[in-house]
Amino acid sequence: MRKLIAGLKVSLDSKVEGPEGFADWVSAWSEDYGLTPQIDAVVIGGGMYPGYEQYWTAIENQPDQPHPLTGVNPTPAELEWSRFAAETPHYVMSSTVTTSEWKQTRFIGGTDDIADLKRQPGKDIYLMGGARLTASLLDAGLLDELRLIIYPLIAGEAKALFATIEHRHSLDLQKVKQLPDGLVSLVYTIK
Repeated sequence: MRKLIAGLKVSLDSKVEGPEGFADWVSAWSEDYGLTPQIDAVVIGGGMYPGYEQYWTAIENQPDQPHPLTGVNPTPAELEWSRFAAETPHYVMSSTVTTSEWKQTRFIGGTDDIADLKRQPGKDIYLMGGARLTASLLDAGLLDELRLIIYPLIAGEAKALFATIEHRHSLDLQKVKQLPDGLVSLVYTIK
């Protein structure tokens, strides 16, 4: 069975976005978890998907220009992810978002669809988020691994990654890696 692996960039106090509705402390949105070689599908929530598609389409269409949302040129890792994302099936879990510009996008409705996706042949699946979707799939027993990049920042009043968790979950720490600029990468399997 394929693994469902969540990868998230969070503050030290496990916040995934600030008061503006995004993690303004994250300098690049590339896939920095080492997942790309082992995945062939992405699951993302409907709340995140429209902005995600807009962000990566802008990089794909104008790779050598400053990004219209950030004003800075994409990093090499962002260029790599934009190419990968354009070719990789994305499964949007939403009851409200039903359209996409990307041909590889499919819309799914619930945890049964995720369980079916895990049973299909293929590589592992990257759960990109958001926070509510990650929490609901963890509570449903469908999340296999959690990869976090911790930023050296206490965000305070902001959206917490695990705010909607209903059950206690034990984790096994598999890997810790110190990254540049005080960041830390943590890899956990779900017990």
